[in-house]
Parts: sequence; structure tokens; C-alpha cells
Amino acid sequence: MLTVPASNAEINQWLDYLLSIHPTEIDMGLSRVSQVARRLDLLILGQTKVVTVAGTNGKGTTCAMLEQILRLSGLTVGVYSSPHMLKYNERVRINGEDAQDSAFVAAFEQIEAARAEISLTFFEYATLAGLILFKAAKLDVVILEVGLGGRLDATNIIDADISVVTSVDLDHEGYLGNTRELVGREKAGIFRAGKPAIVGEPNLPCSVNDVANEVGAHLYRVGHEFSYPNHGDSWEFSGQIRQLNHLTLPTLPLPNAATVLAVIEHGWPYITADIIDKGISTARLTGRLERVSEQPLVLLDVAHNPHAARFLVQQLQPIVAGKRVFALCGMLKDKDIAGVLSVIEPLVDTWCLVSLKGERGASAAQLRQTLAADSKAIEFEDIDAAWSALKVQITPDDVVIVFGSFYTVAGFKSQFKQEVRFV
Repeated sequence: MLTVPASNAEINQWLDYLLSIHPTEIDMGLSRVSQVARRLDLLILGQTKVVTVAGTNGKGTTCAMLEQILRLSGLTVGVYSSPHMLKYNERVRINGEDAQDSAFVAAFEQIEAARAEISLTFFEYATLAGLILFKAAKLDVVILEVGLGGRLDATNIIDADISVVTSVDLDHEGYLGNTRELVGREKAGIFRAGKPAIVGEPNLPCSVNDVANEVGAHLYRVGHEFSYPNHGDSWEFSGQIRQLNHLTLPTLPLPNAATVLAVIEHGWPYITADIIDKGISTARLTGRLERVSEQPLVLLDVAHNPHAARFLVQQLQPIVAGKRVFALCGMLKDKDIAGVLSVIEPLVDTWCLVSLKGERGASAAQLRQTLAADSKAIEFEDIDAAWSALKVQITPDDVVIVFGSFYTVAGFKSQFKQEVRFV
């Protein structure tokens, strides 16, 4: 373990230290982090309304659209999210701006003094830092994106005023279970008695209903208490309180947009239709079907499980029709590699498979083993080598899809934004 950084230490010294102080990267449970939060008086954030967002996929886009609407309505908003794409500061956003290095360092120093003998994971430390900064800012709303699961996630030390489950599918099976019923129970662990619980998963496991009944949460489900007909050139939201028609189709996933409107309906029903429509249609999130070049079309997406891959394919099919498609893919070996690649494989003409570094990184050879024997696939040791080979092959009419992991997308963005003609 590294020594505690000096009083004049920079944020990167602190981050190196935080990575060294706990024996495991993931350590599910609330006892340690809640003890430290209690010492720091963080378990209640004053008059701030809290929305906690869980889900296998769609958490980030849901948070982004909700944040956009709330800020356009004049509210002050903080967002805690993970993982970061390029810079740690992205994890805590206050009124649209990433928290500064100095603010994080000051928060880390407070946590270090308060934790004493209690060991914390990197994520737990980040969560506490976010809560410190949010409480100091005296915000109207704080949006907490769950890191893993829900019931035992560090964000769950806070009692949410509104809980959200965007989707339920298999991922992180070693921690959350290998059935949708088990995963659903973990995600529903963020529900609170007497509070709204908004669920955007259409194929809802019984366990989610069970937890809502056990806890006494007020469940609002897509397909039951709210719906979102898509008319091709516009869409509508039908809820319990209001009906919104002729809404602009969002760039981000429509199911998540509908879930956000259900949150607005039960938390801020006074927000006007114009603000809602503008917020939904203008919200963006890096790494989610993100266009970074038009000719050739280069798309980045962090899809890393079969559920996300299926949605990605739905979005890609009309875009890539009649075009030559290259896929630059790197994944973690603890993901369902075969399940992800088999979904996307029918769209791809040429695969550029990259090895990701670190203990969790899958090798290009491991990815290749899951593809059909006749697939055109080239293995590369890293993203740099893959792009160097790919950029001399592609033409302005081609499509390049970069996907498979946050690490793959982040690596591409950080290393090649000077080379790719970003739009």
C-alpha cells in the first residue's frame, strides 16, 4: 500500500493511493462505506432531492437526459456517474461542469481523516467524494448512477426520493447472479418505502415486483403505468398524470427517454412540455452511438453485454445498409464475449480485434475464437496497431464501429482524436 499523499499532492497521486488501499477492486456491501459516511454526516443531503438510477444498460443515458431537463427548468443539479471515459473528474458533475482537481483532493483529505481504520474501495471513495461535493453545493437535485447492481452498491447508502431501474439483464453474473430474477432483486434493492420506483424494463422479472411489495415502494412500470408510442417522425408519452404528444425523437435511446419522462412526471410534474422536449432531444452522452467522423462514418459505443449489443444492432441496421462495415473491438474477458459478438457479427464485413491490457483484458485471440471460422478477422496487440492498419483500408463511404468496452472507446478517443476528423 502506498503512503497517504502529502497535503500538497495532486489528484493523480491520490488516485494511485486510492487504488492501493483495499485488497480488492470490488467489495460489495454497505457497512464500511456507510460508517464513514455517517462520520462525515453524508447520509442525508439536506433538502436536496435524490434520484438513484440502476440498470444493466441505459443508466448513463437516463442520467444525461434527466440532468438536461432539470437544468433547463432552472434547477441546480449534480450527477455522480462511473466509470469515467477520459478523466476522473467526469465522475462528479455539478451544474454541467466536472468537479475540479482541487475539490476532489479536499474531499479525499476529509475522507482519509474520517475513515481511520476502515478500508474503502476506489469506487466507495469516489462515491463519498461526490456526496461531499454535492452537499457543499446545496443542490436542488442529485442524480446517483449505481456502479454495480444496486442493493449493495455504495450509492445505496443514500435513501433516494425516486428510484429508477432502466433495464434488467445478465451482466456481472459473479456478483449479481446468473438469472434475471436474481439480477432484478439486486437492482430493486434501491427501492424505498412510500417512494416512486420507476422501471423501464418491459420484460420485468417477478423479483422486482416482489421487492417493491416487500419494501412498500410505489411501482411505475413501462407498459403499465406509462407507455411511449413511436410514430416514426415523433413520439408520445402517456403517463398517469400527463399526456405529451408530438415529441422530438431523441438521439439517445427512446426507452430511456420514456423512463426519464416517468421520473419527471412523479418528481417535477410542473416542468413544461417545451422544456421536456428540448431536454430529451438535445441531451448527449459520450460513447453512446457517438459519431466522431462522417466520411468515413466512425461510431463509438460502449456496448459490452448482449442486451446492449442487441440495441446497438437495432440502431445500426438502417445506418449501415449497403455499406462496408469494419468493427474495431476490444473486450474484458469476464464479459459474455460470444454473446456480444454473435449479435453484431451479421453486420460486420471485417473485424479488427484488439487485446486489452490488464488482468481483466481479453486477448484478440480470445475474441477470434468466438467468431465464425469464415469471418474475416485480423488480430492486433492494441488499439494503436489496429487503427494504423484500418485507416489505410477505409474509404469515405465505409462505416467503422468501435465498441466492446469503456476501455476500448476511451482508448480510441484519447489516442486518435487528433487523427480522426471529429465532427
